[in-house]
Amino acid sequence: MSINPTRQLAVRGFGLVELVMFIVIVSIAVLGVLQALSNGARNSADPMLRKQALAIAEGLMEEVRLAHFSYCDGNDPAAESPSTISPANCSVAEGVGPEAGNSRPYDNVNDYVLAFGTPQAYSTDAAGNGFPNGYSATVTINPDSTLGPAGAQISANATPANMNVLRITVAVSYPGGDTVVLDGYRTRYAPRSI
Repeated sequence: MSINPTRQLAVRGFGLVELVMFIVIVSIAVLGVLQALSNGARNSADPMLRKQALAIAEGLMEEVRLAHFSYCDGNDPAAESPSTISPANCSVAEGVGPEAGNSRPYDNVNDYVLAFGTPQAYSTDAAGNGFPNGYSATVTINPDSTLGPAGAQISANATPANMNVLRITVAVSYPGGDTVVLDGYRTRYAPRSI
C-alpha cells in the first residue's frame, strides 16, 4: 500500500514558518493596543485630581442646597409662621447676599452669592478648611422658570415675591486646567419649618 505524500502534508498541521508568522503578527497587534493605552493614560488628567474636584463640588452643592429658601431672613421669627406667604409678611425680607454678621454655612440659599448670575468664589469648605492647592470653586445662582414639565413650569423671576426656583451651579477648577461643573435646583418651601 502506498501513501499519498500530499495527503500526508494536509494532516500534519502548522509548520514552523506559519507559527513564527502568527507570533509576529499577534505581537505587533498587542504592541499597538498597549501603545494606544499608554498614550491615553499619559495624556489624561490624573483621575484622583478629578475625584477630589468632584468631592469639593458635591460638598459645596450640598451645603448650598441644604440652606433654607424662605421669604424672610433666617433670624426673622416670621420665617416660620404659617401666615408668611410673601416678603410683605417679613420684618426682614431675604435678599441676595449675606446679611451683616451672617457667616457660613449661611441661613438662606441666596446668601451664597452677592448678585444673581455672578459667580462667587470660595476657597474653603463650610468648616473653614482650605481646598487643596490648585483647586478653586465658584457658586452661581439664578432664578429659573424652566423647572417642571412642559406647560406647567414653576413661575420664577428675580423679584423676591416670585423667586420660587433657583438654579445653583457649582464649578470647581483643578490642576491641569479642567473643571467639574454641577447643576442643581432649589425650590422655595414657605413657611420655613425647622
